[in-house]
Amino acid sequence: MRDRRLFRSLSVYNYRLWFGGAMVSNIGTWMQRIAQDWLVLTVLTANDASAMGITMALQFGPQLLLLPLSGFAVDYFDRRRLIMLSQALQGLLALGLGILTLTGMVTLWQVYLFAFGLGCVTAFDAPARQVFVNDLVGEKFLANAVALNSTSFNAARMVGPAIAGILIAAAGTGWLFIINAISFAAVLGALCLLRVNELHITERATQRRGSLTEGLRYVRHRPDLSALLIMLFLIGTFGFNFSVFISTMSVSVFHGDAHQYGLLTTCLAIGSVTGALLAARREQPRMSLLLVSSLSFGVFCALAALAPSVWLFAIALMLTGLSALTFMTASNATMQLTTTPAMRGRVMALRIAVTMGGTPIGAPIVGAIADHAGPRWAMMVAAAAGLGAACVAVRAISAERRQDAQPGAGRD
Repeated sequence: MRDRRLFRSLSVYNYRLWFGGAMVSNIGTWMQRIAQDWLVLTVLTANDASAMGITMALQFGPQLLLLPLSGFAVDYFDRRRLIMLSQALQGLLALGLGILTLTGMVTLWQVYLFAFGLGCVTAFDAPARQVFVNDLVGEKFLANAVALNSTSFNAARMVGPAIAGILIAAAGTGWLFIINAISFAAVLGALCLLRVNELHITERATQRRGSLTEGLRYVRHRPDLSALLIMLFLIGTFGFNFSVFISTMSVSVFHGDAHQYGLLTTCLAIGSVTGALLAARREQPRMSLLLVSSLSFGVFCALAALAPSVWLFAIALMLTGLSALTFMTASNATMQLTTTPAMRGRVMALRIAVTMGGTPIGAPIVGAIADHAGPRWAMMVAAAAGLGAACVAVRAISAERRQDAQPGAGRD
């Protein structure tokens, strides 16, 4: 009998501990994201969306640059220790930026530098955390745990920005970086308290010539994974630039303050949490779900771009968040469940690199469009990306059906 309980992964002690620590840390992370965006957009520049795009490019670019090393490191090294190191380094970076901001010494180039440093650390941390979920719960609860992780991340996106908007108005951005630095103690504490003997350790990669690029070769021979990566590239590069979209729409179109910006980000997160909770009930997502969610993402981004009032914009953001999280959780679970265990780290690193590493391309483009043509046109680029991804899904489904119709057809 199938176990369809919404929170079934929380029956595992190690995952409960991880979930709680990650929730605290995620709230701090979202507070820092809002503080960094507001610092760049309104304190260090005069509503310069291009500077926002450059900051995002520097923060997410290392995901792509360090791909061969990060993916192999996740498959080869002890993931728990790797995450402990990366979390500690992120805390130190947040602390450094907080001190500079509080002392009034912060400059735009320093924010660029810290963003790049954070990107380098995250390049190793993000795939390690995603694959570590399997170590915590095993394959039986993997799809549910992935969805609950997204729920935690986006619940933090609801709480963090709302708190950040209030604190920025009351005390400025500096203290938010300090709070984020402290929040990393929660996840580090959880990692220290895990029952190591209960972890589901999978097959490790072996160090041999060509092992760093083996993930690329593996995906090249998997048409289903290749299609997923193309979809992720389109939506990740041109669609997931929410910091640019929401901040410029809030400031330039709806003439709001930091509090409004935080609330709009929270609205996006409300939809995201809803999408993650719906995903938690699914055991095995299908390509048809990826088609519907990417198509919905494109449609709702277009509606957000056309919204005549801030309230209609907020509603459209909720629906955008729901479709975006449905797409992301479904793609995450699909790639992990259909990938050989010894290759998961490299495949997930490739997934993250394609999703986030495309930001250096997309963020400056949408930032420039927002500056010169207006934020509404920048959001239309995101809409086009969603529709393009849906076309890729249609083609992949058609190819899969043709393959299934052939006698003796099977996956490599």
